[in-house]
Amino acid sequence: MKIKNKISVMIVGALVLSSSLYAQKNIKQKPLTIAEQGAFSAGGIVTKSEGVFDPLKAWNVPQGGQTRHGDHADVFYQIPVKAKNLAMIFLHGYGQSRRSWQTTADGREGFSDLFLRKGYGVYLVDQPGRGHAGQATKPAQITATPDDQTWFTQFRIGLYPNFNKGVQFPKDSVSLDKFFRMMTPNTGAVDEATIVNAMSAVFEKSGNGILFTHSAGGAPGWKTAIKNSHVKAVVAYEPGGFAFPEGEVPEGNRGGRGIPLADFKKLTQIPIVVYFGDYIPKEETNAASLNFWQNVLATARQWAKVVNAHGGDVTIVHLPEIGLNGNTHFPMSDLNSNEVAAVLEKWLKEKGLDK
Repeated sequence: MKIKNKISVMIVGALVLSSSLYAQKNIKQKPLTIAEQGAFSAGGIVTKSEGVFDPLKAWNVPQGGQTRHGDHADVFYQIPVKAKNLAMIFLHGYGQSRRSWQTTADGREGFSDLFLRKGYGVYLVDQPGRGHAGQATKPAQITATPDDQTWFTQFRIGLYPNFNKGVQFPKDSVSLDKFFRMMTPNTGAVDEATIVNAMSAVFEKSGNGILFTHSAGGAPGWKTAIKNSHVKAVVAYEPGGFAFPEGEVPEGNRGGRGIPLADFKKLTQIPIVVYFGDYIPKEETNAASLNFWQNVLATARQWAKVVNAHGGDVTIVHLPEIGLNGNTHFPMSDLNSNEVAAVLEKWLKEKGLDK
């Protein structure tokens, strides 16, 4: 009985701490004034099984002749009063949903709200087979394998159980718990082309906008910009792969095979900025996760040279090199996310994207 009471006290204490942190981080915020908001599905396909459907049979009796709507994106959007010309369309990374843009581990406003307050319309996407867009047309095995510590390390919060020195991630147990609970699995076997088609459909509904990508969202993000001319700029946070032209793909690129030069050149017609956080070593280490990011950053710099050599406008920003230290794989939700946003805001103004 004493053990149960102790657990109850601990849970209540954690909830109080969580509420207190949330209140502290959100105090003195001015009300948001929204002219329009809503949700919609974009893209996707319809499949149909063989046979004839009998509506008189019980719902739980398997039978054919039925359709399945799937492989679409799910979008939540908000348009502020006096919105700027270009909206912001946000695509998440691996194991994430749109929540990675909506909030932070310690309960502060997410990147989407920061820019909503600055007058940008925001479109938050769950890609096909993830989050609210979970209805896929091809099955996949969903496991329940414990892997929190893997992501703690891969996302450069630290080398578990130790936090990186000076890391811009809240070190309290409540925030870490909230961060782990933002992870979500793929609910189907979805390929890159399916994501690109869905993202292009999102832009058909949003109109002209700035595409934001994070991590694994980077590779389909380049293809979306190629496919749809409504993409007027790309802001990529730590993309894992890059779209190189045929014949110029470096070894180890996770962005797939080379693409036709005519398609690649579409990336040279829009401004692009790519941001990387801290704790990426200059030399190879004995930590596989750090070596991974060292290779990705090197590939990013090589990719930028190729795009710019073809007349493009790509900027690679390694945040520690401009004085922002301690960022993880999630710069847009780290403790210094306001500073990260300010760096981006300067770039947007320089490129004339803030009108």
